[in-house]
Formats: sequence, structure tokens, C-alpha cells
Amino acid sequence: MKRSAFVAGVAGLVALLGTSVGAQDCDHSKWGEGDELGSANLVTPERTLAAAKLIKQGKSMPLGIVIDSSTPAFAPRSLNLQVVQPNQQGGQKLTQFGYPGNYNDDILQTWVGIGSQIDGLGHLGEKGYYYNCHDEKEISAITGLTKLGVHNIPPLVGRAVILDMAKHAGKDFLVAGDHFGEDEIKAAAEAQGVSIGEGDIVLFHTGWTENMLEAEPQAWVSGEPGISVSGSRYLASLGVMAVGADTWGIEPIPPAPGDGAFYGHVVLLKENGIYILETMNTGPVLREGVNEFMFVLGQARIRGTVQMIINPVALY
Repeated sequence: MKRSAFVAGVAGLVALLGTSVGAQDCDHSKWGEGDELGSANLVTPERTLAAAKLIKQGKSMPLGIVIDSSTPAFAPRSLNLQVVQPNQQGGQKLTQFGYPGNYNDDILQTWVGIGSQIDGLGHLGEKGYYYNCHDEKEISAITGLTKLGVHNIPPLVGRAVILDMAKHAGKDFLVAGDHFGEDEIKAAAEAQGVSIGEGDIVLFHTGWTENMLEAEPQAWVSGEPGISVSGSRYLASLGVMAVGADTWGIEPIPPAPGDGAFYGHVVLLKENGIYILETMNTGPVLREGVNEFMFVLGQARIRGTVQMIINPVALY
């Protein structure tokens, strides 16, 4: 055999073995090889029109919380804001405006995975792969993701439901490590008279943020209640668009027995292309007597971001 043919054969075998190894670690999306949108494919005119019918009172409510430099976050994340008055030192006025003008600008130095946020499909993976078999070696550039960037996500619009898991547990709020899975989700939905369908946004109210963020900020970010891996797999089986909670990471810390820390992120993001919404302000909506509404999110579109600070709107 000629050396060139031998080398080509070995190269082909290595490539084949590499493909086999990759296939064992990752399955391509049901939306097709190369898809970057995941469950955002579920946004349709029909679902949007159906969600609009949930607007009964003409009211709206922000689902994002107010954040600042003191907001605790998953280490080492932080935020710093500076307000500046360019070229106005010593009280100078900007005569180029045609009048003695003055203005403020702001400079934000921040991690974008802080406060209320969306986790994009390039956030958490396993064995070097992210959603739809995108390889970390190919997409994870220091200047921004080359695939799966949050800027690609179209407006997420649809029907949202809030399940009050604190109420279901008979508590004012769940505590760190409290967890709920498929059985608890089904029971809470039935008791609260809501269904979960394909394309829905499912939010869980635990009371954690309302009761702990201001009172005990370090305890708030050191642990949390949340959804177990079995619960994440159950919601994925229903074909939901996004899963969120009024906690900073949606899963319990410490994890439920047998679960890896934040492994629900892998189940939702990597395995199913389902977006994660963290630190959602669910309490005020529930106090309005509403647990089903139209959800609208248009995030900032900074190219290549993994996550983004957000303020979705509940319309009801």
C-alpha cells in the first residue's frame, strides 16, 4: 500500500472514531443538525395569538428585579455602574448644542449573568459539547460565542404559567435544598388549575427571592430551593419553551439526592434546547390573582453573549 493511501486511511478512521465518540456524547436536535434556536422554534403566530387572548385586564408586570452593585451573584460575577458627564469638568457647558447644555452618560462594567437573566444554549454543556452537538473547541471564542449566541434568540412570546410551589408545600417560602420533581409539579398544577403545554413558559414561585434577597443576601446566593433533574426531564417531555423560577439558578442547592449540581441546566439547555430564566419576580403577579398570562421577552442583542440581563413582561 502506498504511504499516501495509508495515511489517508488512518485519517479517515480517526475521523470516523471521532464522530462515533461525539455521537455517544451528544444527540442532534429534533429541529435539525446545525439549529441554534432550540425551543425558540416554538414561537408561532398561532401561539402568539392564543397567548394574547390571556390579556383580560390590560395590565402588565415586570418579571425582572432591580439590580445594582450590591446584588449578590454566582461568584465571581459582579456589576459596577459609573455615571459620567463627558467634557463637562468644572461646570463646563456644551455650547456645540447651540445652548448651554449638560448631560449624563453611564458606563457599565458587568457580567451579564447577574440578577434576572436568560441562559442561552451555549451556557452549560457536558463532555465538551453544547446544544445540538456544538463543540466547545469550535464555538467558545474569548471574544464571544461563534454559535448559540443570545443575540440570535428571536423575541420569546407565548403563554406563561406560574406554579406556586411554596403554597403547594404549605410554606411561606421554600428553603435552600427543598426540591420538587415530576410528581410535585403535576400535583401543584392540578391543585392550582393550570395546564402545561408545548411552547409554554413555566415559572416556579418558591418565595426564596422575596424572603431572602434583601434580608440575607449571602444566604440567598449560597443556596436555593428548586426543580430536581426529574422535574426538568418531565418539563422537557412536554415540549416547553422555557423554564424559570424566582431563584438565581432554578435547581436546589444543595442538590436533590442523586442529582449533580445544576445538572438540570444540562438537561434543559444541552439536551433539549430549552431556555432558562433565572431570578424571575413571580410574587407580584401571583398576588394579582394571576397564574397564566402572555409572556414577552426581547433581550439585548450583544453578539456572542452566553447569557443576558433581562426584564420580561407579564401581560394579563
